[in-house]
Amino acid sequence: MSGETRDAILRPTALERLARVADLEPALLVTDFGADDPAQRAALRDAEALFTGWGCPPLDASALSAMPRLRTVVHAAGSVKHHITQDVWDRGITVSTAATANALPVAEYTVAAILFGNKNVLESARVYRESRSRVNLLTAFPAIGNYRRTVGIVGASRIGRRVAELLRPFDLRLLAHDPYLDEESARALGVERTDLDTLARQSDVVTIHAPELPQTRHLFDAGRLALMRDGATLVNTARGSLVDTDALVKELVTGRLNAVLDHTEPEVLPADSPLYDLPNVLLTPHIAGSQGGELHRLADAAVDELERYAHGLPFAHAVDPTTLHQQA
Repeated sequence: MSGETRDAILRPTALERLARVADLEPALLVTDFGADDPAQRAALRDAEALFTGWGCPPLDASALSAMPRLRTVVHAAGSVKHHITQDVWDRGITVSTAATANALPVAEYTVAAILFGNKNVLESARVYRESRSRVNLLTAFPAIGNYRRTVGIVGASRIGRRVAELLRPFDLRLLAHDPYLDEESARALGVERTDLDTLARQSDVVTIHAPELPQTRHLFDAGRLALMRDGATLVNTARGSLVDTDALVKELVTGRLNAVLDHTEPEVLPADSPLYDLPNVLLTPHIAGSQGGELHRLADAAVDELERYAHGLPFAHAVDPTTLHQQA
């Protein structure tokens, strides 16, 4: 992992737990598998497990050739697509991820965005700020609120499922679209399965949790955005590429839609993008995932997995190479 990642994730208590379960060299940080460092080469040659995080270089055939004893990779973050290659699977190396732990804060952010979206918090705050006087809510915002509103969840991923679970106590109708979601699973989640266009038409809030794949690029293009109800809110905590940014900007500039965007394409928008200043847009800098103290949950989850491995138990959150293409 990168040095910045290590310093943020591995607090002393996590390092102590790691040292109890593994023969650990805490001072050794690998950021380049090809580095000409005798101590690093010796450590990699003897390594049975890699404890990885953001900034891990690809584990390709060249990198793996320096690790003949490697048996498992425990990733203290979400997606493993950046560093786990086919060479890892070909070697029979097992992989675990903390994606389930990382899904929790994203789902929490999403639920907050949904509830605020239906309350029209951005617009009401703007009106209050500009008027500096009492706002007649009955006339200014007669349709706001979360009672019996419809929320559309795009993608029954770890995060999408957690969002559905967290929304159960509220008086909301939940729609869901995911090509891999069957009727039985939908009932268990408390959601109604539907096609994507119907979800877009009927939802007061649409929240996106699908993976970034060739077939999901611009999943919400101009045509699908046009299907959304006037005043509806689009929440994107997935990847910016799932939404056609230019088409979304056109809708948002008119004020017809609202948006809560934690991801955009490009991820850092140009300085002159109207999304920074539109009153109906809440734009955040990729903050929904694990940040600050939440990073310690990732480390704890990864150490839990390494403990399971050390005791000969299967991973609780193993990565399945046959379904990895469906995931983020």
